[in-house]
Formats: sequence, structure tokens, C-alpha cells
Amino acid sequence: MIRTGAASTLLLIGTVLIAISAVGLIRLPDVYHRMNSVAKAASLGVSCVLLGVLLLIPSWRTAVVVLAAVGLQLFTAPVGGYTLARAAYRSGAPLAPVTRYDELGGRVGEDGDGRSRDPL
Repeated sequence: MIRTGAASTLLLIGTVLIAISAVGLIRLPDVYHRMNSVAKAASLGVSCVLLGVLLLIPSWRTAVVVLAAVGLQLFTAPVGGYTLARAAYRSGAPLAPVTRYDELGGRVGEDGDGRSRDPL
């Protein structure tokens, strides 16, 4: 009974986080805000859903698969989000008008001699 309640709570939290990520993907003003929303909320949401499944189906095999999936999700989602945002910045995707300061402005790109300099 308690295990089912905890699993249901984790599944609900995960689903809500994934829904918040989807809303952020639609509502946020630029690619950088959207990437941040998806990388954080979706990775935590998927992790919560997987942990809820582990509570519903407790076995060694499920535990190994779920823990491997959660570990990979928590490692690859932020790295992938960062890499996609970096690619968007380097390709010239515009910042939202509400962005006050571009910390990388003028530091990423080509030098006068044609060599690429990338502080990222």
C-alpha cells in the first residue's frame, strides 16, 4: 500500500515535470531558455517516472535497468542541452529581448587571422 502510494507520487511528480518542460518548450522566448527548460525538467521528470516504475516492479533486474537509465539520463541530458545551446549560439540564434547581457558576445568566433577561438 505504501509502496504503491510512493510509486504513484513519483509517477505524478515525473509527469508534472515533463508537462512543465513541454509548456516551457512552447512558451519560453528563445532557444536558450527552451533548451534549459527541456534539459532540466525533462531529465528530472524521466528520472522520477523510472524510479516510480522501480517501486511498482521491484526486482534486481528492474533495479539495475532503472538505475542505469537514471544515471545515463542525469549525465547525458544536461550535456546534450549544453551542446545544443552552444551550437545554437555559434550558429547565430538570436537572444530574447529580455536578455540583458551577452557574456560571450565578441569572444566566440573567428579571429582576424582566420583561426577559430572558442572559450567554451
